[in-house]
Amino acid sequence: MADPITQSIIVKGSASDLYQVWKNFEAFPRFMQNIKSVTKTDERTSHWVMEGPLGTTIEWDAETTRLDENQRIAWNSKDLSAVKTSGQVTFVELTPAETEITVTLTYDPPAGLAGEVAAQLFGNPEGRLRDDLRRFKEFIETTPQRIHAQPTTS
Repeated sequence: MADPITQSIIVKGSASDLYQVWKNFEAFPRFMQNIKSVTKTDERTSHWVMEGPLGTTIEWDAETTRLDENQRIAWNSKDLSAVKTSGQVTFVELTPAETEITVTLTYDPPAGLAGEVAAQLFGNPEGRLRDDLRRFKEFIETTPQRIHAQPTTS
């Protein structure tokens, strides 16, 4: 796998509130630019669909490997997934009203056409992660709390 990348951002909210929003992967399409859908398949696994150029999609399955309440969520892609990824997000409460969120992830693009599409989508992984974190911050700070945890509908 490639070297890990890490990005942090300070978001208005308690660690417990932000943790609850983040562990609802089905809400990710609301703030992750290229994620079309995330479907929870059981207690620890989820199916991800990413939009690609010209109507292409890349799909993979991920397993949640750690859920440390209000502190950390870790994951990795399942064996045989088209995308090989692993990482974690941590929540460090700075004050009761502000939390530092840090995401560290590793991504290994697939081979073939899917790899070419993924390479276009992940061509600047640091920039994409930074942009997704900014969108998360905006989502949290401008969206009423009552809808944060609700899954999206397609």
